[in-house]
Parts: sequence; structure tokens; C-alpha cells
Amino acid sequence: MNTSSAATVDSLSVNHWHHSFDVVVVGYGGAGACAAIAAHDSGAQVAIFDVASAAGGSTALSSAELYLGGGTRIQKACGYDDTPQAMYDYLMASNGPQADSEKIRSYCDGSVEHFDWLEKLGVPFKESEYKQRAMMALSDDCLLYTGNEKTQPFAALSPPAPRGHNLKIKGDNGGPLFIKVLSAALAERNIAEFFNSRALRLVVDSTTEQTKVVGVVFRIDMQEIFVEARSGVVLCSGGFVMNQKMVAEYAPQLLRCTVPIGNPGDTGSGIAMGVEAGGVAINMHEGFVSLPFYPPASLTYGIFINQQCQRFINEDAYHGRVGAALLEQRSERIYLLLNVEDYGDYEARSYLGAPVAATGDTVAELAEELGLNSFLLERCVESYNHFASVGEDPQFQKNSEWLKCLNGPLVALDCTPGRGVHMPYFTLGGLKTSVIGEVLDRAEQPIAGLYAAGRTACGVPRRGDGYCSGISIADASFSGRVAGQAAANNKN
Repeated sequence: MNTSSAATVDSLSVNHWHHSFDVVVVGYGGAGACAAIAAHDSGAQVAIFDVASAAGGSTALSSAELYLGGGTRIQKACGYDDTPQAMYDYLMASNGPQADSEKIRSYCDGSVEHFDWLEKLGVPFKESEYKQRAMMALSDDCLLYTGNEKTQPFAALSPPAPRGHNLKIKGDNGGPLFIKVLSAALAERNIAEFFNSRALRLVVDSTTEQTKVVGVVFRIDMQEIFVEARSGVVLCSGGFVMNQKMVAEYAPQLLRCTVPIGNPGDTGSGIAMGVEAGGVAINMHEGFVSLPFYPPASLTYGIFINQQCQRFINEDAYHGRVGAALLEQRSERIYLLLNVEDYGDYEARSYLGAPVAATGDTVAELAEELGLNSFLLERCVESYNHFASVGEDPQFQKNSEWLKCLNGPLVALDCTPGRGVHMPYFTLGGLKTSVIGEVLDRAEQPIAGLYAAGRTACGVPRRGDGYCSGISIADASFSGRVAGQAAANNKN
């Protein structure tokens, strides 16, 4: 990683500290805000800095669903008997070989307590469930399924339970409300806030045998400002989705998508600073990608096919899993085939934006218009219909609730990347950290005084095909809180 612009500064060259605090938090999104609150409540003098002119980060741009479980108050009120073990089993399976068992165990075991902590800060939740298949609850209902818990292969590995916790607010307005609550908590604690402050470099103490981070250099009002961190620095400055050069280097497949999800500060600067201090960036090739093909939920009755007229996913899966599977296809075209009656109000309600590629009264007509092999497409649809008629899908185990014969008239939506379909994305790689947020070096030893959280660190979510909506915000707030506590307790 080329990070020369983030090279560290030797503390011996610092003639004057403009400010001095116990804990310095870089980034004022969900992770940074929770880090600052936790550090303050652990007895530290804290300051938080952000390159923007106001609080929020990418958290403020999100729906702020929170993926929490293990038996939260809301889950119990809605009749679900979730357990930390069931949540752990699901997240371990969905994150595959990249799963960090220690982090996932801590996250699941601490999930209920973290939910309670957020509620005490004033984050509002309603004791209700949103039962529709949806990307987000546009009502003020709280609990909903936001991942693949009910779909195969995961439903067979862990008892399904909804773990998405939507804030008590209508519309896609959870992010601004979440940040408003956290900002009020910082103001109540008189935590020092600095905006329009760009973090440039970490300051390290060269008089010790091992690297020790003791401060940060910021650019404020066109001047370099040196800020001492007596106990620790917590990097919470987001991922690197807005740095196209970094995305092209580490996760080039994401550039086939259309809309990067993040704020302008998601340039990887925190990751770069951590690497310059001796940290290691991991999982940089992974990212979340969405194919938002529902609502309307009726599109789930359709089937996704590639140019070889082959299905490649159970269509009842979460939109992120479908999007990840789509990117893996070595095919010039991807289509969603469905009955016209299930097309419904697609044009009025869907976020997908996929253009209609063809229509036909029969599969043969559809194949001709699409330029596909008619024989292969007819065999694909015949096989699907044969099993759908008896409520089965031996190929991909699509839930019988969403099995419906494709009898026509039919419509095909062009879901090929780069041909109009809406495919948002963001990165999932970051600094390697311990379970308490310490940035680790190549020997997996903590770098003294340096912590990271949120998407600057590689946290609980590791794979696009196993992602759950709400896990970034929940993991960011959880990891920020843990890192803030650890930094505050790092008395040297």
C-alpha cells in the first residue's frame, strides 16, 4: 500500500503540542461518536476530530438499522427467543473462512448489553415487527429480517431470528436521528469537538523499543496542528470506497457496480495512517454490493439466469447475497425472468433501475428477443416449473413461499452490471485489530496507543455474500465503544 502521504512524525521533532488529551478520536461518525462517549465515561479527557464541517460520517447517510440479537428487549417483545449462540453460529457461517471467531463471539455475547447502552443514550426503538420482505422498514416499526437467516444454507445451520433493529422514525431517516442522539450525548459530556480538521499523520515516540503512538497531526485553518494523545488514538475515519485508486488496486470487481456508498471522507486515510505506524490492512478485496431487486417483493417469484440460461442463486436470498453472486458470474448478460403479473408496480416502487430487456407470451419468444438459446432456456424454465409446482427447489432450496411457476406472459429485466441496473457498494477491508480495537502489527502484536473501529478496522462483517443490513452500523458503534474504553484504560 502506498501510504507515503500518511508517514508518521517522530515525537522528538514536535516542538509544541497545540492541544493535549487522554484520548483523541479521528472521525465523527457512529464509530467515533461511540468511542468518544465510552472513553469519556471511562474517565478520560477526550477530543473528537472530523474532516467535515459537522458530525455524521457515513452513518448519517445510512438507514441506521442495527444488526443486534441474542435476545434484545425488542426481540422478546415480538415473540422471538434468539440466543447469542444462534447469532454466533449464523455470523460464523455467513462470514465464511474470513470470520474472526473472537470478534464475532464478543459481538454476539455483548449484543443485548450494547442495545441497552444505546437505548440509555436515547436511541429510540418501537416494540413492533416489520413483517414484509423489504430492504428497510419505511415505517417506524423496529424488528425485521435484514440478512439470509431464513434462506438456505443458513436456515439449516442456525435457528432463524430477525436481528435488524430499525429506529423509531418513519422513512429512510434513521441515520440522521442516530447521529443526532449520539451528538447530544457528546455535548452533554462536554467532549471537545473539532471540525474541518484533516488528520495528516500519526506522531510516534521513537525513544521506546516498540512503536508507540502519542499524537496526531491535523490540518486546521491551513496550519498543521499537533495534538497529543496521552492514552491513545482511535482511528474511525471510515473505509476507502471513495478512493477509486485504492478500490481499483484492492477490490477492482467493485468498480463494475454503480454507486459508492459513503461520505467524501471515506478515502482510506485512517487505514493508510495505521499502516504507516506498523499496522496491517486485511480483507481489502472484499466489499458489500447490493442488487436491490425488492421491493416489490413479488419480484422474488422470478429467477435470475446468466447468458448460458443457468440459475445461480436462490432468489429469496438477501439482496446483498444476490449482488455478490451476480458479480461472480462469468457472463456477458444477467437477467431476472418473471411473470408479467409479478412485475406489478416495479416501475413505481423498486430501487433496481434495471431496464426491460424483453417480453414474450412464451419462453421461446422471450429467448428469441433476448438472443439466448431457446432450447436451453426452455429446459431451465421447465425444470424450475416442474419442481415449483410441488413446492420444491432441489437446485438452490428457494423457500416454497417464493416458488411460483413461470407460465407467462413473461418479462426479462436486464441486471447486467453496467447496463443501467443500480448496484451500490462499499468496502469491507481495513486495519487488523484485536477484539478490543488495538491495531496489530505483522507479528499480531498491539501497536501501543493505537486503536481503530468502524470501517477503518476490519470488523465483524467480512464478506459481501454473507452481509446483513445493519451490521456495519451496529459493528461500528460496538467496536467504537470497545476501542474507546480500551484507549481510556491505557494509562501509561
